[in-house]
Amino acid sequence: QVQLVESGGGLVQPGGSLRLSCAASGFIFNFYVMGWYRQAPGKQREFVAIISSNGRTKYADSVKGRFTISRDNAKNTVYLQMNSLNVEDTAVYYCNADRLFTVASRSDAWGQGTLVTVSS
Repeated sequence: QVQLVESGGGLVQPGGSLRLSCAASGFIFNFYVMGWYRQAPGKQREFVAIISSNGRTKYADSVKGRFTISRDNAKNTVYLQMNSLNVEDTAVYYCNADRLFTVASRSDAWGQGTLVTVSS
């Protein structure tokens, strides 16, 4: 059974940083592209970043240069380091696992989400 558990969300001031983690289990982690998506209040879920098993990455333009996705295949964990946060980054952040390197995942492997609130 696929399980993705996010952690690390919280309240941060504009300009601050947070590091999200997603612990994966129930599937062969190395076979999957891992991703982060987010959903802001009143908006549709959107792509943030993905990383392949060998470290190939892709980012949304809105986070490029500020966010860094990484993975530890030995720990079955994917991370999202978020720097220079602004209020537009406020959202629920979801972890995703997909066999394809795509920014529009159709996988049904999602975590429960972790809330990131950027506010002064």
